[in-house]
Amino acid sequence: MKLHSTIMSEVMNTTQDPFYFILTGIPGFEAYHIWISIPCCCLYIISIMGNTTILTVIRTEQSLVQPMYLFLSMLALTDLGLTLSTLPTVMQLLWFNNQKISFEGCFAQFFFLHAFSFMESSVLLAMSFDRYVAICRPLHYATILTNSVVGRMGLAILCRCVLAVLPSLFLLKRLPFCRSHLLSHSYCLHQDMIRLVCADIRVNNWYAFAVVLLIIGIDPLLIVLSYILILKSILHTASWAERLQAFNNCLSHMLAVLVLYVPMVGVSITHRFAKHAPPLVHVIMANIYLLAPPVMNPIIYSVKTKQIRQGIFHLISQRSRHLR
Repeated sequence: MKLHSTIMSEVMNTTQDPFYFILTGIPGFEAYHIWISIPCCCLYIISIMGNTTILTVIRTEQSLVQPMYLFLSMLALTDLGLTLSTLPTVMQLLWFNNQKISFEGCFAQFFFLHAFSFMESSVLLAMSFDRYVAICRPLHYATILTNSVVGRMGLAILCRCVLAVLPSLFLLKRLPFCRSHLLSHSYCLHQDMIRLVCADIRVNNWYAFAVVLLIIGIDPLLIVLSYILILKSILHTASWAERLQAFNNCLSHMLAVLVLYVPMVGVSITHRFAKHAPPLVHVIMANIYLLAPPVMNPIIYSVKTKQIRQGIFHLISQRSRHLR
């Protein structure tokens, strides 16, 4: 009861002093935040260490300077960015019950969070193109996907995602926040912030819909199309051994795609068809969507990709020799 009155007091103060938002932790479990912080902290550590290890292995192993692993390094960088975008506000809320975040801080988090989310989808699309060329055009792989082409694709992905999010940022920042500034998550999301605006938001909604359609809508369709073409090519190969090898080469990427899009579909279904579900359901689904790819991707590629696994063992053996 005391905690509820404290939150309401903060909300009332925020309405008069519109320079910060109020973040929300795990509804109904505020008294257990310190215990909830333990698994959350472990997941963040796994994500940071896993993706940093992937980047270190690809940087130090000369044999991994290939398009497939360059795309994997982009994915690891994206996952690191996604992790570090939510880490400060989530942990300070769970550890210190610090619910305030400034307007500038909230908008910065909103920008990076959505930009890295879109980047994750774009990198997976680029990786599906890499798998398509490797399996369907193996003789032309080295000439089609040179390192310079991969670099230009990475720059195009960066520009695509930044330019997609920036207009949303400026469109939202110009609007007045004259309702309660209490957000429903422990980080700042566009769909969460815009519901606090008391002005005409039709332009914002239409632009957000267009961005989601052009990135989150088209990317998985193109990934599915690439795998249809890959499957068609695999079925025309002569032996089952070649088919299994080709399938195994795609398995890590397929799992990474599922790790991103299954929680994303779950969040969309929850928001669309379970609007009256307890707030805890929405919070858990949103956290799974944001934490699952950065935590699972390095595990998937470490387990399923022989070259990455060997690079990790080599890195560990080098470190252990230095420590002796």
